Amino acid sequence: MTRLPRATGKQVVAALSSIGFEVVRVRGSHHFLRHPDGRAVVVPMHAGETIGPGLMTKILRACDLTVDEMVAHLG
Repeated sequence: MTRLPRATGKQVVAALSSIGFEVVRVRGSHHFLRHPDGRAVVVPMHAGETIGPGLMTKILRACDLTVDEMVAHLG
């Protein structure tokens, strides 16, 4: 298994968009994304800050993705 990726919120939103998630709304610095099959996730977009490993794990779990799938879409 690959290590958790270190990415900014902007990179995560771009990767999730390539998978099929769409930004449905924005509240402050938090982007709410939803997939057509019903999966939903919130990604913080704090400028220049990377998403920590705990939050990245929660995002992957909410999106029903593996670490390897996320790494493939980030890179």
